[in-house]
Amino acid sequence: MESVKAATDIYSPVSGEVIAVNKELIPYPAGINRDPYGSWIFELKLSNRDEVGRLLDADGYRAAIGE
Repeated sequence: MESVKAATDIYSPVSGEVIAVNKELIPYPAGINRDPYGSWIFELKLSNRDEVGRLLDADGYRAAIGE
């Protein structure tokens, strides 16, 4: 993902194939800041559904970061 100030890679916590990209973000990547929890960057077709079970929910994430 690139913006005027920075460029960074996006890492997924699960493996799979990118099947769609939110084209609205291509000309304006900062647009994700308008609705960071409701927006999407890409859609992923999972290659291993078992990986989803290892993801943290909001409470698990807060505990992991000491909040």
